[in-house]
Amino acid sequence: MGTVLPEDRWQKLASDHRSRVLPWVEPWLSRRATGRTDPVDDFLFTYYSYRPAHLLTWHPGLGSVCTGSSAAAFLEHRGYRRTGEGVTLDPAAFMRRERAARWVVDLMRETLNRPAALGCFGMHEWAMVYRASPDELRHQSWPLRLGLDDIATATEEVGLRCSHFDAFRFFTEPARPLNGVQLTRDDQLTSEQPGCLHAGMDLYKWAYKLSPMTSSDLVADCFELARDIRTVDMRASPYDLEEAGYSPIPVETPSGRDEYARLQCEFVERARPLRRHLLRAAEQILESLRDVSSTGDARTHSPVDEDRRG
Repeated sequence: MGTVLPEDRWQKLASDHRSRVLPWVEPWLSRRATGRTDPVDDFLFTYYSYRPAHLLTWHPGLGSVCTGSSAAAFLEHRGYRRTGEGVTLDPAAFMRRERAARWVVDLMRETLNRPAALGCFGMHEWAMVYRASPDELRHQSWPLRLGLDDIATATEEVGLRCSHFDAFRFFTEPARPLNGVQLTRDDQLTSEQPGCLHAGMDLYKWAYKLSPMTSSDLVADCFELARDIRTVDMRASPYDLEEAGYSPIPVETPSGRDEYARLQCEFVERARPLRRHLLRAAEQILESLRDVSSTGDARTHSPVDEDRRG
């Protein structure tokens, strides 16, 4: 039997979740209405495909039962069913998530068992600018801190040691040969490592990919970490973001690299319990889906939208 949540308990959890998430969502919606941009928060709502309305909506996660008359509202969402105790998620409605759950289990295990590599110094953003023309820059709304020639020189001097394919795939063509490893999607399980800021940000992606079977609390925790990591990610970039309120971490200098590595270590420690929590959640999901498969109780539902960025 799962966790039974009395009506007053789950309603408070839902209210607290909305209060927590709303300050992240409202500025994004306001900027969209006025055409303004933010180099940190916009990324979390454009690169990642989870919609703000979904982020705001609270789900208890697999194995929890919400009681009381108000719990009937969950039946408006896909994948819920009524039991004798209340309303709960029906794993049979999410059989198409089995492959995703297996991937998350494998990726979390591999990453947790691998030591953190701290020598990249956030140079992936520099590699996305390396030897590019002005009209090829990805963030054309923001000026560069250095000239393009100086960026190229710094990139070559510091070096490229990227271990994350979804950063590497945005490198300029001249930058790719400078990386220590030529990454492919097939290498992700063997190359992902906990020191990578992008691997830490992507915990948010893996958490929402399995939602609503993952709890909204876990999704929000991963979003908060991703937001903090993205802040450092862009502060270490070659862009001048002072006007947006982001002071630079000059990784082209020894002191800047020291600061980046220190923050990187902090993110490794913050990400570890979230990675473990996500692993346990994905293992539970996989076990539930296998139980459904063995009893032949799978429901027919439309496929879940896939993240358009992979």
